[in-house]
Amino acid sequence: QVQLVESGGGLVQPGGSLSISCAASGSIFSMNAMGWYRQAPGVQRELVAVINSGGSINYADSVKGRFTISRDNAKNTVHLQMNSLKPGDTAVYYCTLSQRAFVYWGQGTLVTVSS
Repeated sequence: QVQLVESGGGLVQPGGSLSISCAASGSIFSMNAMGWYRQAPGVQRELVAVINSGGSINYADSVKGRFTISRDNAKNTVHLQMNSLKPGDTAVYYCTLSQRAFVYWGQGTLVTVSS
């Protein structure tokens, strides 16, 4: 089993920055992908960014140039630095870890972008 614990969500003004992190524990294999999804009220959950253990990264078009994903393989952590935040970025952000055809989800952390 794998456990994921997110931290760092909160309220930020439009144009501001926020960083969220996720720590994974349990039975973690060296080859995996960690990432972030988000879900706003009434909207389907969507991919934000994903990074694999080799360092390859994919971003949603809506966040390219504003968000940066990074990971620490030794600590099994993944981070999302979010800059130039918009009200449309408001959502619950979920950490994910994918390995050997299984996908694990964190409980989510709320990011609210509002003045």
